[in-house]
Amino acid sequence: MAETTKRDNTEKNLVAMGRKIIDEVKRMENPSIDIPIRSLSNVTYDQKTKSLVLGDKFSKRHYFNVAHAKPFMQTLLVAAATNGLVKDRLHTSLRDLFYMLKRTIPNSNENTFDDQSESDAMIVDLEVTLDTLREKLNLNADIRGRVVGNVVIEDREDEINWGKLGSGGWAIPSNVEDVQIKKVKADYILVIEKNAAFERLHEDKFWQNQNCILVTTQGQAARGTRRLIQRLSTEHKLPVYIFTDADSYGWYIYSVIKFGSIGLAHVSDRLGTPNAKFIGLTLSDIEEFGLQDFTIKAEEVDLKRAQEMLNYEWFKAPEWQAELKLMLKKKYKAELEALSGKGLKFVTEKYLPKKIKSKDFLP
Repeated sequence: MAETTKRDNTEKNLVAMGRKIIDEVKRMENPSIDIPIRSLSNVTYDQKTKSLVLGDKFSKRHYFNVAHAKPFMQTLLVAAATNGLVKDRLHTSLRDLFYMLKRTIPNSNENTFDDQSESDAMIVDLEVTLDTLREKLNLNADIRGRVVGNVVIEDREDEINWGKLGSGGWAIPSNVEDVQIKKVKADYILVIEKNAAFERLHEDKFWQNQNCILVTTQGQAARGTRRLIQRLSTEHKLPVYIFTDADSYGWYIYSVIKFGSIGLAHVSDRLGTPNAKFIGLTLSDIEEFGLQDFTIKAEEVDLKRAQEMLNYEWFKAPEWQAELKLMLKKKYKAELEALSGKGLKFVTEKYLPKKIKSKDFLP
């Protein structure tokens, strides 16, 4: 019943958007769409909720405007197509949607869409305008991310035990809205940036020995993975620990999972996990665990990103300021694989157990 309500609300909002434009046409007005601005200038950090929040600034997209006419048309094409998907209870990929809508406008040389980046941008505009998730518009992206643990779910009427899927684990779909989490037996969630580190921990049965859930993001976390982490954490009251490379990009991966991202600040409440904590790797760990021989020289792009992050409100905690400044000073970084320099079992038998037991986390 709850899922039916969500679907009906999405369809209702899409129809309301269309009716508004029709009413404006009937009144001989210039049809328009109000689209909240998705940029740093319209994003604030909410100290109370520990998340990035979209402000109230918006831009108007008019039909009778040379600069707006094409994106106005593109927005309505995407809205009409997704309304059909929701109504018919069908799902499709972002790529499929692009080809569904791509065509040449009759009696012209103008295409509706020239590249998928255009349709993807319209999808986000529609998502933020309707204050919904693209997943509720029945749009799926590529699968990225895996998970293993003592968890039983139901996905499309199939019951799946994450602990009985061999070495691969469960591939996290881009849309987890309809996944039912039926049984969870775990003390915490460990989110890992690198696939290799995930496989090391999985092979060592870390999730069984430590009674936890292992998730690999395989780089920057996809939306489905972020949503799943949030659902597991909030619905089952589980703490979340993030494990990334010791560099500005790894730390930014952590911040996106915890606070949300600037570009998707409008859905931070549905994709962010404010209670997440950073377990490592830190530059301070290099000294503490004797990893000096396994560091890598930081590139200029790494240092530039670290300098930018120093000014982000969500990195103002003294611990993060110290880490970022240490990177700028030392001009080196370290990958998770550096821990293997101390032995393949070092990460599972010493590093992570010590960190967790002493609660050596960054906020």
